[in-house]
Amino acid sequence: MPKSKVRKKTDYTINPANRTPMKVKAGPSSVLYVSVMLGFMLVGLVWLIVNYLAGEDLAWMNNLGGYNFLIGFGFMVVGLIMTMRWR
Repeated sequence: MPKSKVRKKTDYTINPANRTPMKVKAGPSSVLYVSVMLGFMLVGLVWLIVNYLAGEDLAWMNNLGGYNFLIGFGFMVVGLIMTMRWR
């Protein structure tokens, strides 16, 4: 019976010279970073709660109208984006 050809393993391996080394920052995030991150999320939440409860009584907030949602959710989104760098 004829023997089948053996495939070379070099065809399936990745050349390590083609990879670019990346520096990884080790260690946890600073307390200031975490405080700012949570602060953004809480400010956005408080903004939306104040808009729902007292938005009509506050003239400057009533003038913003629908932009209150953009501002409130904007703060929260910035806080959530910061969580991607949190260690």
